[in-house]
Amino acid sequence: MIMKKSAFMLFIILLSLTANAQTPYRNEDGKKIDKEELETKDYLPEIHGTIRTKFEYQTEMAASRFEVRNARISITGNVLPIVAYKAEIDLSDEGQIKMLDAYARLFPIKDLTVTAGQMRVPFTIDAHRSPHQQYFANRSFIGKQVGDVRDVGATLAYTRKDASLPFILEGGLFNGSGLTEQKEWHKTLNYSLKGQLWFAKGWNLTLSTQMMKPAEVRVNMYDAGIYYETDKFHIEAEYLYKTYGHDAFKNMHSVNSFAIYDIPLRRFFHKMSFLARYDMMTDHSDGITTSETEPNKLAITDYARHRVTGGITLSLSKAFIADLRLNFEKYFYKKTGIPKESEQEKIVIEFMTRF
Repeated sequence: MIMKKSAFMLFIILLSLTANAQTPYRNEDGKKIDKEELETKDYLPEIHGTIRTKFEYQTEMAASRFEVRNARISITGNVLPIVAYKAEIDLSDEGQIKMLDAYARLFPIKDLTVTAGQMRVPFTIDAHRSPHQQYFANRSFIGKQVGDVRDVGATLAYTRKDASLPFILEGGLFNGSGLTEQKEWHKTLNYSLKGQLWFAKGWNLTLSTQMMKPAEVRVNMYDAGIYYETDKFHIEAEYLYKTYGHDAFKNMHSVNSFAIYDIPLRRFFHKMSFLARYDMMTDHSDGITTSETEPNKLAITDYARHRVTGGITLSLSKAFIADLRLNFEKYFYKKTGIPKESEQEKIVIEFMTRF
């Protein structure tokens, strides 16, 4: 009992010291510290977290549910000015515990970053957003079914945010077997390339490509996205094209587009945001599940659908700190489509907090 109390007190003290050390750097993903030598406080890790809880009412079934969508905790810090690390775990990813990020990061020269470990693959815009950075209660089809990939590997990034046309170039090699099958040997490694360009004030163009081989079939994906944002307005459009080797499955297309308008508020809430989204996807295969009726063919794991989402977000502080969301999602399927229970018309209320 005494040891437990001592450990608890040590944890509280560490949190207090960590909070004091967090302010100067905002080191959420692991970054370089511009010092020749670290001070004692610079070694203290930063602790961040995101909790998203939501209530959903599915109109077709006339049924409802509560869910803790995310309960993420991450630790980031530095052991040297040019060596950083990050470890992130989700204690409730739809009820499952998952280790997400676990990597070390090196900054050998100016503007160059080398990352090795377990991480999100650099690909697309929407799939690369952390849960606290998402605008809607439920992710887009690109962000969830099609382009959301975490893997084990290494990346190289070159960043020039001080250039006349700021840009980021990223590339990486990965196992391709996901987060849990890390002991497998691979004759072919997966790769991903991504480029971001801020070509005018408020404008961003992102292009990316990824080759993966989740099983026996090689899959290539190509993505292009663009967004424009001001203090009160954000508009974004993204297109993803996916091909399967040996004609194992027909080529897949997916689109995500949305617009947001913010209205500042003076009492209780910091601002109110109006949101509208249209996204779609054609028949999709995960590249693993094989057809039961056609040899050498992949099965449909997500049927083609269109979706329209409307919503209101009330922010109690600055964006992505404490947000209350109300969304309505309307789905449209072909007659031959088989919708999953969670992918049908519903009302969603979500509360998200970031610390």
